[in-house]
Amino acid sequence: MITPAFWSIPPSKLSAAELASKSAEVVQRLSDISSRFKDVRFATSLAAEDMVVTDAIKKANAKIKLFTLATGRLHQETVDMVDTTEKHYGLSIEKVYPQERDVQAFIDQYGMNGFYDGEEPKKACCGARKIKPLNAALVGADAWITGQRREQSTTRTELNLEELDEARGIAKFNPLFDWSEADIWAYIKQENVPIHPLHLKGFPSIGCEPCTRQVKQGEDIRAGRWWWLQSDSKECGLHVKQ
Repeated sequence: MITPAFWSIPPSKLSAAELASKSAEVVQRLSDISSRFKDVRFATSLAAEDMVVTDAIKKANAKIKLFTLATGRLHQETVDMVDTTEKHYGLSIEKVYPQERDVQAFIDQYGMNGFYDGEEPKKACCGARKIKPLNAALVGADAWITGQRREQSTTRTELNLEELDEARGIAKFNPLFDWSEADIWAYIKQENVPIHPLHLKGFPSIGCEPCTRQVKQGEDIRAGRWWWLQSDSKECGLHVKQ
């Protein structure tokens, strides 16, 4: 039986000078954001892009609060990355949990793993475990930060550094919007950023455990997310304009 070849960390295409310039630029972006707004919050998934943002926040000494969505269905490796990141950077990451009543309402209607049955139950699960907790985590914030990149998917090609989150009425920033996948990994290698263990096992994009699989070489980097749905369903709703 032939074992499929899975995605692996791409080699860097940047010169040392180019990497230094991009690194300084993202640190400056975060410093500027922190200076402009009183209460800035960063939602981290602990995956590669978000670890780069975390590292840059620390370098910028930016007053930005970190939190993560503890959905209740994460890989153990992701749960462990919270502690790893806190110890490495000497900072605190708030764990934001879904409301038990929202999770139970989903289970009562669709079943524990009902998200496999189609787009509607998938959205309902993400709504209960991700979107509602995110909304709660951003109450009172002036701005929030993501690790999104234009290159990640067809739904993100129009990303800019700054945009208005109309649903929440606050500013939203994507400091890595113009970075490539190779740029991300060049930075991680150069700065010795902690790496999520699943990235070393063929997972370029990491979400909840039941909804994430390894990606084969040549597949889109988000092919492992909700793979049983159509290609235009690779968003959980956190970044979809409402």
